[in-house]
Amino acid sequence: MTLPKPALPKPTDSRRLYQQVADQIRSVIEASGFSPGTRLPPERELALHLGVSRPSLREGLIALEIEGLVETRMGSGVYVCAPPSAPSALESPMLGESPSELMQARSMLESAAISLAAARVTRQGLDRVRACLDAMRHDIRRGNPPLEADRRFHVTIAELTGNTLLVRLVGELFDGRHGAITSRMSHRADNARSWQTAFEEHDAILHALELRDPQEAAAAMCGHLTASRERWLEQSAGTPDS
Repeated sequence: MTLPKPALPKPTDSRRLYQQVADQIRSVIEASGFSPGTRLPPERELALHLGVSRPSLREGLIALEIEGLVETRMGSGVYVCAPPSAPSALESPMLGESPSELMQARSMLESAAISLAAARVTRQGLDRVRACLDAMRHDIRRGNPPLEADRRFHVTIAELTGNTLLVRLVGELFDGRHGAITSRMSHRADNARSWQTAFEEHDAILHALELRDPQEAAAAMCGHLTASRERWLEQSAGTPDS
């Protein structure tokens, strides 16, 4: 099926990219006359048609899913839903920060912060980070998401820099995961296996701190946050090979 050309974003549109992509997908659905229950084209085809990256496309689809305009059926694809009873806005609402941009910002900031922390870390500082990791291990063994211990781990490392502004920024960016679109994406990716993998990545970060190696610590932090982003994006796809 040949898809109609979507409406291009306005050059002055300052909204989040996922909002603009969601509106483009919405225009394709309307122009194509896709009825409720119709499966949208494969992700690769839709991204190519819209001229956007697949991570941006997935964020746009999740924004429409939150609005109730599409439904992602894991292992099957993305389907058009019946219009909500209340008429939706012509433009997608802001649902928090872009998950991809959020993790990119965290990676840049926390990699720099841990480099400074590794050069200044003390035995007492290492003990505090290790306590956070122990709390994560305890939660995982009990089958509980170690989200609070995870946050303490990252904020504690920022505290080792002695820079209160870095501490605040790291905490604020971490809390960005509670935005509607990021929360939906992370919820799909968070499970016992992913948390165990994340724990092992945190353990590698602690090991680099113990070595007091700024470059190794920055690489471990960047690797962890990049891997987290990839886990979020992978689990947000409608089909494994979409």
